[in-house]
Amino acid sequence: QVRLVESGGGLVQPGGSLRLSCVGSGSIHMINRMGWYRQAPGKEREWVASIISGGSTYYADPVKGRFSISRDSSKMTVYLEMNSLRPEDTAVYYCNAAIGAADYWGQGTQVTVSS
Repeated sequence: QVRLVESGGGLVQPGGSLRLSCVGSGSIHMINRMGWYRQAPGKEREWVASIISGGSTYYADPVKGRFSISRDSSKMTVYLEMNSLRPEDTAVYYCNAAIGAADYWGQGTQVTVSS
């Protein structure tokens, strides 16, 4: 069992930056992959970025070059650094952890990009 708690969301102007954090607890030593997803109003949840156990990172095309995923194993935390934010980045952002075929989710944190 894994518990994930996100933080760091908020209101930011277009072009601004935010850093999301996801703190994990429980069986975190078994996690194969961690990532971020987002869900905008009226849309399906979409994948944003992932980091695997070896440290490789992957990004969805809409956020490449603007977002960066990283981790601090000593703090059991995964981060999503978001730069050059756009109104279309507005969504609830969810942290995800995968152990084999099982997925675990945080409660989500709201990111709103608006002037």
